[in-house]
Amino acid sequence: MAFRSMATRITPSRLGARGYYFNSASKYSVGSSASQKSEKKPIDYVQVYKDIADILEDDDYDDGSYGPVLLRLAWHASGTYDKDTKTGGSNAASMRFEPEALHDANNGLKIARDYLEPIKAKYPDISYGDLWTLAGVVAVQELGGPTIPWRPGRKDGLSAESCTPDGRLPDAAKKEDHIRSIFYRMGFNDQEIVALTGAHALGRCHPDRSGFDGPWSEQPTFFSNEYFKVISERQWVKKDLPNGGWQWVDKNNPTVMMLPSEIAVYKDKDFSKYFELYAKDEAKFYEDFTKAFTRLLELGVPFKGDEKVYKFETINA
Repeated sequence: MAFRSMATRITPSRLGARGYYFNSASKYSVGSSASQKSEKKPIDYVQVYKDIADILEDDDYDDGSYGPVLLRLAWHASGTYDKDTKTGGSNAASMRFEPEALHDANNGLKIARDYLEPIKAKYPDISYGDLWTLAGVVAVQELGGPTIPWRPGRKDGLSAESCTPDGRLPDAAKKEDHIRSIFYRMGFNDQEIVALTGAHALGRCHPDRSGFDGPWSEQPTFFSNEYFKVISERQWVKKDLPNGGWQWVDKNNPTVMMLPSEIAVYKDKDFSKYFELYAKDEAKFYEDFTKAFTRLLELGVPFKGDEKVYKFETINA
């Protein structure tokens, strides 16, 4: 779960010059005869995974990895789903269009989207929805997390008509009732909410994006249950921010922070037992996160039922 957190900036792609950055080619001709049918070349999703993994690390960006912001992109592309209206979710990749691209919760994600454009250019037939969600899977696995089952099948929207209304993603300044309403709308229960919150093992907040500032732990590029240990074992004090807001910081290490919504959720009696569980049992956290995150990435996707489910081997972790 990413609460309007991670800012980004562009760095040169490791996949080569940007001359092909917006290549619009979408088909490959098979054979030498012009009379032969033009067929789409099957997408090698294993190689797509490897290519994304290859560009995660960058010493000049943030804490040295693009993984956290790519995870946030996958999360925000998926977390707009409404189970009652059957709208939103990762299927349409509607964040490509305004006004959704300009929603406050998506501040900074343009750079994450742009960072994946060389991959899109190399594999023009992959949908943006598949690319973004697969990038989230790569981020979790390559930064030390569990294996996330993933399957393709998202069909991109063609216009802003596919955009969802603002307010479907969590607001970090609000309390536990707001968080419940956001996740219940998607169809998640309290345990799944806490499990998904564990994605904050990765990354940090940036004042020019979310208004908040700092990482959730001293290991912002390593996926583990450390988030749950940090939130449950440390003493939190309020810190006023230059923008007029406030956040929680670790009394003994004020560079580490928690969002107002997170401490509110942690203190809720029905949520707190899951924080304690995951702080003690990383294997259980991984198990529950894998199930919840896999479902999050598939919300609203009209799968046919015959899609191959991939379990990618980790490359660099």
